[in-house]
Formats: sequence, C-alpha cells, structure tokens
Amino acid sequence: MPVKHDEAFLSRAIAAGAGEEPADLVIRSIRLFSVVDGSTVETDIAVVGDRIVGTHDRYEGRREIDGTGLTAVPGFIDTHLHVESSLVTPFEFDRCVLPHGVTTAICDPHEIANVLGAEGIRYFLDSSLQTVMDLRVNLSSCVPATAFETAGACLEIGDLLPFRDHPKVIGLAEFMNFPGVLARDPKVLAKLAAFQDGHIDGHAPLLGGLGLNGYLATGIRTDHEATTAQEALEKLAKGMTILMREGSVSKDLDALAPILTPDLSAFVALCTDDRNPLDIAEEGHLDSMIRRLIAKGIRPLDAYRAASWSAANAFGLKDRGVIAPGKRADIALLSDFEDCRVAQVISGGAIVSDAAFAERSVVAPVGLDSVKVAPVTAESFDIPARNSEADVIGVVPGRIITEHLKRTLPVTGGRTLADIDQDVLKVSVVERHKGTGNIGLGFVNGFGMTRGAIASSVGHDSHNICVVGAEETAMAHAVNRVIAMKGGFAVADRDGVMAELALPLAGLMSLEPFETVKEHLEELRAAAKALGCTLAEPFLQVAFLPLPVIPHLKITDLGVFDVDRFELIDQGS
Repeated sequence: MPVKHDEAFLSRAIAAGAGEEPADLVIRSIRLFSVVDGSTVETDIAVVGDRIVGTHDRYEGRREIDGTGLTAVPGFIDTHLHVESSLVTPFEFDRCVLPHGVTTAICDPHEIANVLGAEGIRYFLDSSLQTVMDLRVNLSSCVPATAFETAGACLEIGDLLPFRDHPKVIGLAEFMNFPGVLARDPKVLAKLAAFQDGHIDGHAPLLGGLGLNGYLATGIRTDHEATTAQEALEKLAKGMTILMREGSVSKDLDALAPILTPDLSAFVALCTDDRNPLDIAEEGHLDSMIRRLIAKGIRPLDAYRAASWSAANAFGLKDRGVIAPGKRADIALLSDFEDCRVAQVISGGAIVSDAAFAERSVVAPVGLDSVKVAPVTAESFDIPARNSEADVIGVVPGRIITEHLKRTLPVTGGRTLADIDQDVLKVSVVERHKGTGNIGLGFVNGFGMTRGAIASSVGHDSHNICVVGAEETAMAHAVNRVIAMKGGFAVADRDGVMAELALPLAGLMSLEPFETVKEHLEELRAAAKALGCTLAEPFLQVAFLPLPVIPHLKITDLGVFDVDRFELIDQGS
C-alpha cells in the first residue's frame, strides 16, 4: 500500500536522514553509481518507508542489507509496454519482471481495452494499486485503432475522462491514429484537447517532415516507433524523447544504439513494448537491453541513465530515476555492473521477495467469456480466384513493419491457393467479438511453413482470431481450438492440435504462473518449427499481421488493408 507522506512521516525521514535515529532499511557498504555524472562511491543508503533519506554517509537501520561487492543503480523504468503481451496477468508480470530490476512499468492497457473497453482499463488500474512494482497506466487513446476492423469496444473521450485523475494514470497512451490527427478528426481532437495539460504518448512510424511537425503541434512528445537512427534523429531534433524498443518482435536496439550518445542520452529512454515470458527467461528484460548496449560500446552512464533518469524525466516522474535523498527507494543491486546482473531489488522501499508478492491482494480476472464466434470449417478459408496478381503481406523477421508484395499464385477450381514453393501461405482474421461472421482472407510470405497452421486470439489491436496456414483443414483445427479454449494459441496439422496455450482472460492472458506459460510457449515454438516455421517468434509475428496502423500491408476481419493508402484493397479483380 502507498506510504502516507504526512507530518509524522516527514519527521521520521528528517531524523533518519540526519542520522539522529535508525532508518527503516540501510544498505551497507554499497558502491553507489551516479547517473548524473557516472561516478561511483562506497556509501550506505538509508531508507524510510518508500523514500531514500540518506546517501554518502554511514547509517544505522532497523533492517540492514550487506552491499559489499554490489553496485546500486536506480530501478529501471520501462517507458512503454503492454502487459497483456507478456501473456500473464499484471500480478504474474510483476513477479516475472521486477526481479530484473524494473521497478516502474508504464503500460497501455490497449489490448484488453479493445476487447472489454472501460472494464479492461479498470481491471488494470485496480491491479496497479496492488503490485509490488509501480505499475503506471497511460489511458488507451485509440480504441479501436481504425474503422477498418471490428473491435470488442469503442472508447471515446467520455469513456476516458472518469479515469483521468486516478493516482496511477500518467496521461494519454500512444496516439496511433496519426492520419486522424493530421486530418483533424473531431473525435481525435477531443481526446488530445482533454490531455493538453498532461502527458501524451506518440506512435508515428516513418512519419517525418511537415507531417511530423503537424503531429507534434498537438503536444505529443514521445515515440517508440523509430526504427532507424535517421528517423530517431529527426524526431529528437523536433523535441521528442525517443523510447528505444527491444521487444519479442520489434527489435530496434541495434539500429538505434548509435543515438545513445553523451549528448543525447538525456532524451532517450528504453522500452520493451511487447515481450513474453519465454524471452524474459532466456534473455532478460530492460537488464538485457542495458547489457547489450554496454557490450556495443555505449558508455554505462548513458545506458543506465536512459533506463532511469531520462525515462522518469520524460514522463514527469520527478520522484525517481536517481539514488538520492528525497527520491523514491527504487534500487537495483548489481553483482556485475558492466554485464547488468541484478542480484537484489528494492521497490518503493520494499525488499523484493516471495513474501512481498504474497502480501498483494489479487484482483479477480475479467473477460473470461470474450470469444463469441461459432466454429469454422476448412471451406471458411477458401479464397476466390482473381484475374491479377495477389497482394501478399511480406513479414520481416524482428519487425512489425511488413512489405506489400505482389505474387502470381496457383488457381484451382476457381480458388486461389497457397504456394509453398514461394513461401506464400494463407492468412485469415476471424471476428470474435460481435458475431458478425466476418472472415478476412489473404496471403502472407515469410513464415517458411510447409504444412499445418498456427492460430492466435492475440491479434493487435482488435484481437480477433488470426490464423496462418498451409492447409485449410489445419487452419480450421487451430481456430476451433482457440475458440474452445476461450482464447489462446494453437498449432495444428491436418490431423489435429499439436500444441496449445489457453488465454481465457479477455482472450489475451493466461491464469497460470509465468513459469507454466513459458513451458507452453516452448512447446508451441517447437511445434511451429516442426511445421517448417523459420521465425523465432511466430505467434508474435502472427499477432501483428492485423495491425492496420503499421505500414505497409496488413489484414483485418474486413479484408486486406493497404496502410500507406489507409484503405481496404478491393479483392474483386
């Protein structure tokens, strides 16, 4: 529970800081790293409640930690993520990620909001009051992202305003509908106007020049969609803070590392956006990003500053980001500074442990019956023959931006077929929210599968069921298993389901511990590989195929979508 900073607390904090009485917690003989100037000094760190009250001196504490051989750095801040993409509840996300030193996570509950609307946002806000880490929320700005898909909900400004003054809300989340901004859509302007005195997150892939100027004129100040140093430098020059992203699919660290210089590190922060428990177990979280940046020759000062102070400053979190008296006691204790190996974590003055997690009051899950669609058949995925080349979504490994390809495909009996030799498979989006019966049909390149299918109820951003397959029978098996599980992932061949993971909470999150989810993801990855899939993260790549705000070609339940022209493609010729 939050600490009340009343007169009694302040009196205790002053007395402990001045060395007149013991602090609640003292970390003894620790090497304290400064993200201000890069210096390191051996000292004690004194904490009262959730606040640091003393450094650069010796202290007595009611509870003490021996910091000998360890280095203290500010707790890490993930500046943009979707907890739902971890495939676990906020409470399991807390337990999974906090030990990696991430003491603050700024989330956009955009995924659950697209399924459940305000109920989903309320679930996250209620959960944020109970997590050990400080889980902050930016209110989902674009639900649905476009009018070219069927979502489970629609959030207008009147739906968001009741949450605006919640203690965990920072501002307005990633404003993806940049075409709507530039077109001065009245509903878009109403949302932007309501948050002019707060934070507004950006989302503007490949936007530059005059268009970027117009977008930034609304007060938007951050962006996590830069994928090249050139794009990032233009946005930095125009006052944006760049959130360097390294997720399970979108991997921009290598491309953007050159911008993390001494001159710019105060204007660059780190984020994961979408990262699953398997990758967290194998690689880490923000600790992995810091480790890799330092290994690439980035100054440790710039890497740790971006992960803490720069992030706090960009989002108005003035109480954290540096280890100093008066700041929030968010501290990562490292056994290896250069390799960013986290040995212990202090979050809001609490020592992170199983006991701390056990004290939380867990919020009951919501949206347990969100998949509202009848079973499909193999014939559901028949695609009528066309007289011209087919538009094909080209998957780029490690990117959510896709290519707009043209391919001549085989035709039999008036139907256009997948073509394994060209690595062109069928892709379909099955609407799951409102019983419309919509099934979008198209083709995709880049999965490498020679048989079978994979299906997911996680399909950004409206989260209909997306399936990719070489065989229509397998596609039906996979989709129908997802329906039966009330959401989830499934891998199938023509004989049936090979591997699965149930995601019954809004069709997005498991109710199992993150360790169990990791095991299922390993089984799913192996099953997809057995079908010939060459992608490292096939389910996350599937999940972004229906995202019609990321260039260049996508698919929704209404059909194939040209993002550059911002219109559905006529499939009739």
